[in-house]
Amino acid sequence: MTVKTIPRPSLTVVDNRTGKSYELPIQHNSVLATDIKKIKAQSHTDRAEDETSQGLRVYDPAYMNTAVVQSKITYINGQDGILRYRGYPIEQLVNKSNFLESAFLLIYGELPTGSQLQSWQDEIMHHTYIHSDIEGMFKSFRYDSHPMSMMTSAFATLGAFAPEANPSLQGQKLYTDAATGDPAALQVLDKQILRIIGKAPTLAAASYRMRQGRPFNRPAQGLSYTGNFLYLLDNLSGHEYRPHPVLERALDALFIIHADHEVNCSTATVLQVGSSLVDPYSAVAAGCAALYGPSHGGASESAIRMLMEIGSPENVPAFMAKVEKRERVLVGFGHRVYKNVDPRSKAIRQLAEEVFEVTGRNKLLDTALALAKLAGESDFMRSRNLYPNVDFYSGLIYQAMGFPLDFYPVLFAVPRCVGWLAHWRQQMLNPSGVKIWRPRQLYLGEGQRDYVQVEGRGQKTGAGAFDAPSQVSHGGDSKRNKLATYRDERGDILRPKL
Repeated sequence: MTVKTIPRPSLTVVDNRTGKSYELPIQHNSVLATDIKKIKAQSHTDRAEDETSQGLRVYDPAYMNTAVVQSKITYINGQDGILRYRGYPIEQLVNKSNFLESAFLLIYGELPTGSQLQSWQDEIMHHTYIHSDIEGMFKSFRYDSHPMSMMTSAFATLGAFAPEANPSLQGQKLYTDAATGDPAALQVLDKQILRIIGKAPTLAAASYRMRQGRPFNRPAQGLSYTGNFLYLLDNLSGHEYRPHPVLERALDALFIIHADHEVNCSTATVLQVGSSLVDPYSAVAAGCAALYGPSHGGASESAIRMLMEIGSPENVPAFMAKVEKRERVLVGFGHRVYKNVDPRSKAIRQLAEEVFEVTGRNKLLDTALALAKLAGESDFMRSRNLYPNVDFYSGLIYQAMGFPLDFYPVLFAVPRCVGWLAHWRQQMLNPSGVKIWRPRQLYLGEGQRDYVQVEGRGQKTGAGAFDAPSQVSHGGDSKRNKLATYRDERGDILRPKL
């Protein structure tokens, strides 16, 4: 006779090392990693460094299946290609909302009322100016500095101009006291959100104008958030500047699309840094540094460079052949989360057509469409769930609008500040407090060994290229200095190294 078990929300684990059984509660389709730690055994064949008696650890390289926060902000279903901000599908927000309204939604949880929206927009636009000394900081960069390097530095610098917003100066509970309902702490927290969102376009435009050698514009009153951004970028000496409405709306829609994407690399970075209770400017600067990478926010730039390299549709088959041989990587296809069509790419395709009607057809579009078509027919691509993502199409729009390639990550960073701040605010308002993030590791290095004096050390057996510093080449002045004779600061004569 078969005994039926009653389903219950738990996971039963049997440790075959000890024969013990553990029942782990399942909540929201997850188990607590700290419950896994309760599974303990004595070390028999393990190394001491495995710390077996201290409990089982979860090994998850690159966080492939680890939930690190409980969040109410953004929902992604990668299998079905779903993206929602606070429950609203991204397609609806792109078609019906605007960026600042969607920003309010992401940060505060609901779409604003008419009066809330007006007040929110007024406050954001009131905080668009930056200190003149920050302009001086921009002028100190080399003319060919990457705009994202400037943006990363600028956000960190911005924090130095707001000492009242620094927990290291004002007390570590400056922001976490907001979780108790302290109105003063909540006001300080929300003021920094206004400042960062308001000043982000001004900093971005300063990096752009710096690259061009043009003087910085002052923020304009009476324009929309993206309209003001285009003014800061492009206004020269005319009066009553108004950006083209299609381009203004397209940029606004792209800002909505890029505003948040759950706990991605840069958002995780912001939360990791934020868990130390540092000021939000430092956390956002860290987010910029993470976004800068070609595997993240730099992907749209890389996708356009790839299309430029391919050149024309007739070259696509040869390039795809190299991709299938794993000789090349197809940038702009596939996503860490989405195993179906990226919903952002669907929302962006119509946008691209509207922009091309104004700017003219992007010369790379035919190459891009040919590549997308061939990739869609490729068993290699389909078997790996590699479909065009948001970077593939957004880069085409940015290029059609005339933005230089190295400015694409900046156009990503400006709206993503909203997502970063939404997650940071949620972190600070956690009623149970903020625990500093401290991942574990599996130590595979040497066990304990005794120190050896320098004269007794020999070359490591089987040492390879990774076991010593690589040879670094130096400029001509270093070569000349090696041949010169002079005294160092201790008075010793340095002889030529021949």
